[in-house]
Amino acid sequence: MVTPPPRKKGVFWYNKNMGKNINKYLYWTPRILSIIFICFLALFSLDVFEPGFSFWQIVVGLLIHNIPAFVLLAVLIISWKREIVGGVVFILAGLLYTVTVIPQMFGGQIGWWGVSWILTIAGPAFLIGILFIINWLKKRNNQKDIFIK
Repeated sequence: MVTPPPRKKGVFWYNKNMGKNINKYLYWTPRILSIIFICFLALFSLDVFEPGFSFWQIVVGLLIHNIPAFVLLAVLIISWKREIVGGVVFILAGLLYTVTVIPQMFGGQIGWWGVSWILTIAGPAFLIGILFIINWLKKRNNQKDIFIK
């Protein structure tokens, strides 16, 4: 069994692989959350399955309801390598949803529960966008460090 070197008083013991683990988690977290979020948005399209609709009406309804999911899926594919795209678009998607719900709340179309809608839909979009931007900044700083060395 390998034991770590003894700690000196007042010195934090640092494992060389800690930075790599953090980078790995920072890399995968926004991507996995994006996939889960897109699947969550796609669930809302299942309300087109109602009796009385023809096959083609259901297909068209599914396509129309899944437009946001398709757009975010395309953004995820692009942002897999270019994190800044995912960061900006997911934050803009959260802002767009917030901007469309707030006037409906104040206009009386929906009640106070619109805040929970914003937190449920825009909250994860903001989180994913911020994580993509943090990943992009960390990647950019690592590239600068390599260039300087």
